[in-house]
Amino acid sequence: MPVQKARIVPEVAGAAAPVIRAPEPAELVEVARDVFWSRIPLPGKLNHINIWLLREEDGFSVVDTGMYTPDAEAAWESLLAALPEGMPIRRVFVTHLHPDHVGMAGWLLDRGADEFWMTRMEYLTCRVLVAQSHDDTVPEDFTGFHRAAGWSAAAVDAYYDHYHNYGRRISRLPRSYRRLQEGQYHVIGGHRWRVVTGNGHSPEHACLYCEDSKLLISGDQVLPGISSNVSVTPLEPTANPMADWLASLARLKAELPDDLLVLPAHQRCFIGLHDRIDALIASQENALAGLRTALEAGPKRVVDLFSVLFGRAISDENFMIFSLATGEALACLNYLCERGEADYTTDARGVRWYRAPAP
Repeated sequence: MPVQKARIVPEVAGAAAPVIRAPEPAELVEVARDVFWSRIPLPGKLNHINIWLLREEDGFSVVDTGMYTPDAEAAWESLLAALPEGMPIRRVFVTHLHPDHVGMAGWLLDRGADEFWMTRMEYLTCRVLVAQSHDDTVPEDFTGFHRAAGWSAAAVDAYYDHYHNYGRRISRLPRSYRRLQEGQYHVIGGHRWRVVTGNGHSPEHACLYCEDSKLLISGDQVLPGISSNVSVTPLEPTANPMADWLASLARLKAELPDDLLVLPAHQRCFIGLHDRIDALIASQENALAGLRTALEAGPKRVVDLFSVLFGRAISDENFMIFSLATGEALACLNYLCERGEADYTTDARGVRWYRAPAP
């Protein structure tokens, strides 16, 4: 399918953000000179990841890759065939370690890409998670982590089936990488991009900022219509990623201008970075306020707090959502515990009961 120039029109009269038509499968939509938007399908409700292709003289660099699935392979085969003049993918940049971002990186290197770029913490943590996914058994401290959150025996049993999924969703992870780091510059297709890192959603998430073109490839660090999942996992059960995420958002607002065209990993491009960051922080602060109130009413398990934090009950029938909700609720609880605004006791079954601290 040919490259199509984006048509930018106001969403409504006076709207600040442009409407750029989302790409069809195997299509490139140009959002700025030599910067193209395409999509790779995902399973589940999100159904796609946005990928960003930066045209150079002898090929393309790509930012993020999609999850390793048959549908993603088919989409990439079509996209590679559609690249103008048969130009190849030369460089692969990955914002962070989640499978929908890194999953097809090795597949692209197997098909001729020359360079693979990732931040150090993202790459090394990814290697650990891939290695763990090949364990013969599930570690007892990992199942204990979920029992402590109030998971039922059936949910813990389901976790045994899902423990290996991370490795299944990533094609061969490259054995070596080139390091992205804060403040580093890359000249890609005549544009000068600065690496801006963030934390919380993942250990060392990389965004790419082009000052001259007023573009920000934001990955999952800032999304237009949903909030990034911020989770505690069994790998680091006492972590405080919520504090990291809130601090990262504040730093992004302080360092980057408001009038950028933000190119996120999901949904649509938008303008209004500062307002979106303010909304994300305010929403999280409201959730934390509701959590404080709930804990003042009496001790709660992690699973008892889903309706408080997410506005609805979440069952283990949708295991992925249930697991993400557990991780995010723990992130909020660890945040309050570290601030002295919550604590917990552990009962004889190993379940933690969280409460407001005694006066």
